Amino acid sequence: MTKATITVNGKPVTAEIEGRTLLVDFLREKAHKTGTHVGCDTSQCGACVVHVNGVAVKSCTMFAAEADGAEVTTIEGMAGADGSLSAIQAAFQEHHGLQCGFCTPGMIMSASALLKENPKPTEAEIRHYLEGNICRCTGYHNIVKAIMAASGQDVTSIAAE
Repeated sequence: MTKATITVNGKPVTAEIEGRTLLVDFLREKAHKTGTHVGCDTSQCGACVVHVNGVAVKSCTMFAAEADGAEVTTIEGMAGADGSLSAIQAAFQEHHGLQCGFCTPGMIMSASALLKENPKPTEAEIRHYLEGNICRCTGYHNIVKAIMAASGQDVTSIAAE
């Protein structure tokens, strides 16, 4: 057992952990941030994406001990202090970029990272960036619309299939 302190959404969380504890498990079990989902346990689905020191990371592929001393932002940390939705969260809601909601936290965290890197991505760039995130419900069109809307772009050109 080892002690790890990770700042989660601005608040330090210290816990005794085993060396094999994954960051996703630390977030869900020790920090009680259950918005980060465990989908596949193999880094395929992207449901567990969080930001570690500002970089999008699949938290099922990182040991919690590796994040000791790091700043981690989860989906719960995306909203304003007053609970208001971030621009990307509001766009997902407005453009119905979700259906069952299981992939949504990871999609929003990935989309946020994309918009940080590329504030005005094209539809093709968005689709390419999201290749590591799987959604089994939406068909992705409304997710792409939501991301384009959050970037301030016109979404009328995105055809629904």
